[in-house]
Amino acid sequence: MQRLYPQPVVAVPEPEQARWLAEAYRYPGEAVAGRPWVRACMVSGLDGAAAWQGRSGGLSGAADAQVLAVQRALADVVLVGAGTARSEGYGPADVHPELGAARIAAGQEPAPAIAVVSARLELDPGSDLFARPAASPGARTLVITARQAPTAARRALERVAEVVVAGEEQVDPPAAVRALAARGWYRILSEGGPQLLGRIWAAGLLDELCLTVSPLITAGDASRILRGPGPGAADRTPMALASVLTADGFLFTRYTRATCA
Repeated sequence: MQRLYPQPVVAVPEPEQARWLAEAYRYPGEAVAGRPWVRACMVSGLDGAAAWQGRSGGLSGAADAQVLAVQRALADVVLVGAGTARSEGYGPADVHPELGAARIAAGQEPAPAIAVVSARLELDPGSDLFARPAASPGARTLVITARQAPTAARRALERVAEVVVAGEEQVDPPAAVRALAARGWYRILSEGGPQLLGRIWAAGLLDELCLTVSPLITAGDASRILRGPGPGAADRTPMALASVLTADGFLFTRYTRATCA
C-alpha cells in the first residue's frame, strides 16, 4: 500500500498496513462529538461500471477488501440497501483481527452493526444477516423501513432484528440517519447500493466519498455508483480531494464535501 496524495510515501510494510490505514481513514472529530458523519464506500471500474455480473465484488480485489475491512472497523454502523445486502450475501460484520481492541478502547462495540434499508422488506429472516450471531448484542442487525411496509414481513423480521420506521411510503434518509444517531452511531459507513447512495446524496447527507477505482474495464450496462434523480437538474456537489492511495493497480480515493474539507 502506498500513498500518492498528500505527501507521497514509500510502500507501507504489510504488518503496519492496518493501523496505517486506520489513521488514513480516521473519522473527523465532529463524528465522535455527536454530529453524524456519513461516509460512502463504493467501487467503480475504469469505464464507470459499479458492478460486474451484478456484484460490486466482481470489481474488487485483496487490497480493496483490506481497505473496506479497515473502514468497517472504524464505523459505528454499516448502512446498506436491501438489494445490495441480498446480491452481495451480507452477514453480520466481523471483528477486525488487528483493530478490534482499539474499537473497544474507544467505547465502540467489537464490530459495527449492520443497518439494512428496505421499504418493502423483501428480506429473508433466515439469511446469514439475521441467523448468524453478531459479534456482540450491540451489533445486532437493524432494519430501517417505511410505515407502509407489508405487515406480515415486518412481524417476521421483528423476531430476528430490531425494525425501525423512518418514513411513510419510502425510507426517509434524514430520518434514518437520526435513528442511527439516536443509538449513538455517529460514524456511518454507507456501502450502497447506487440507489440508496443517490438518495443519501440528494438529501444532502453525504459528507465523504471513498471511491475505489478498479483496474478493470467491463463495459455492459452496469449502473453508476449513484443512481436516481438528483436534488435539481442544475445542482452539483463540489468535492475536495483528501487523499489517494494505491496498491495492486487500484486507486483508493477519498473526497469530502468542499464545505467539510
